[in-house]
Amino acid sequence: MTTFTVRRGKRYRASITLGFLEQLAGNAMIAARLSEAGFADVRVWGTGPERTAEARWPDADQSAALPPQITSVVELA
Repeated sequence: MTTFTVRRGKRYRASITLGFLEQLAGNAMIAARLSEAGFADVRVWGTGPERTAEARWPDADQSAALPPQITSVVELA
């Protein structure tokens, strides 16, 4: 698994690729999961297996392993 560090107050965009059954999840459900993980101002869009999410990290800097569904993450300016 890839490890990624989020930094306080920064915004991020993630590309998400869902498996066969996972793609039945709505964007609101994916946004709720990201909120539960600590992200704020979460937006998710896309359909089927390919989704994109943007969110802000409000807490202290933290590193964690990325789940396999997250195929890329970039910090936004």
